[in-house]
Amino acid sequence: MPMFMYTAMDGTGHETKGTVEASSDQDAQRLIKELGLFPTSVAERKQVAPRRRGGASGGTPGNRGWLGQVLAGGMPRIPRKSLAVVTRQLATMIDAGMPLVRALRFLGKQATDAGTCQVVSDLASRIEEGQTFSEALAAHPRSFSNLYVNMARAGEASGSLEGVLSRQATYLEKNKRIRKKVRAALTYPISVCVIAMAITSGLMIFIVPKFAQIFREMLGNKPLPGLTRGVLAVSEFMMERTVVAGALVVAVIMVVQFARRTTVGAQVQDAALLRLPAFGPLIRASASAQFCRLLGTLLGSGVPILNALQIVGNTVSNRSVASRLSGLQDAVREGDKMSRCLAHAGVFPPMLVGMIEVGEETGALPELLERTAFAYEEEVDNAVDALTSLIEPAMIVFLAGVVGTIVVALFMPLIVLISNISM
Repeated sequence: MPMFMYTAMDGTGHETKGTVEASSDQDAQRLIKELGLFPTSVAERKQVAPRRRGGASGGTPGNRGWLGQVLAGGMPRIPRKSLAVVTRQLATMIDAGMPLVRALRFLGKQATDAGTCQVVSDLASRIEEGQTFSEALAAHPRSFSNLYVNMARAGEASGSLEGVLSRQATYLEKNKRIRKKVRAALTYPISVCVIAMAITSGLMIFIVPKFAQIFREMLGNKPLPGLTRGVLAVSEFMMERTVVAGALVVAVIMVVQFARRTTVGAQVQDAALLRLPAFGPLIRASASAQFCRLLGTLLGSGVPILNALQIVGNTVSNRSVASRLSGLQDAVREGDKMSRCLAHAGVFPPMLVGMIEVGEETGALPELLERTAFAYEEEVDNAVDALTSLIEPAMIVFLAGVVGTIVVALFMPLIVLISNISM
């Protein structure tokens, strides 16, 4: 009979590895459970080619060596939009009793993109060679974040990997939905501003100079209205200094992009976003929902609170919020309450701080955090809907105002000219 390698947890949560002789995967799992262990992975022992540095064993698309991966454009990765789906499917199959390696092989065959197929197949190969699931995940940092790996490690330690994967899938789905909502709220005004700039530039470069020539021919040295002189001056500058103006715009964009990549620049940008009149409350509510969902998911999955706070500080998308949370882990380690530290930091609303305080007192912090996350996610949805309904007419008025100002400035001298002719 074939030999099966297994990784399992005992009653105290410690990991153990070994081999059993069985006729099938199901028979091997039954024998392992009879030993009082909870299997997390069971795979038939095979002869595996030695693994090369930086990659899996050669031969299959998912086991590409370091050189092959570089020539193919780098390490393969699971697209962000597919990660939540893959995680949910994996959790469902494990919960249904399918062995981990078999579930991964099945997902690899069903994958529609090459990156997912390669990564999932490599995970299965690594587990068959004796690595744990979390160790295999850590070998693909482009696909699985530190949060994902730590949650998997906690699931292995507690013997509830399917529950942890289900929580992780829920977090990924919620985070994706919030990001999509916020991005949709910001896309419309940016698009309208770009259109307004394009229309204004076209008027200034192609239309206004023709009117300026008409004014010189028909009015001579007569003074023009102040608004008209201003529009003509801007048009003249854009005509004569087009290259300079274009280079200046490109330089500003490059400087801003470079600054955003630095720690200080990212913190300044995110802090400025929090102070925006309309978008600031929305971004703050989004950051609060992300914090609650992330911390609640980690604590509910069995991750110790100090490790959870460190992961949260490295994962929160708003860098200004993350910087204010930097000392939270040290304060909790020294015995201070998390709610008191958050209240002193002043980064989150009082309701969130109050819910955390109640959770600390009752011992139900993970459950309260997840409930609070639902509340803030609902607040983000409502705020995005309200903001979108207000932005659309405001942007239309803004665009009409810009174009209307130019049109009025051009027609004011013509009105004066027509009045003089009629007299």
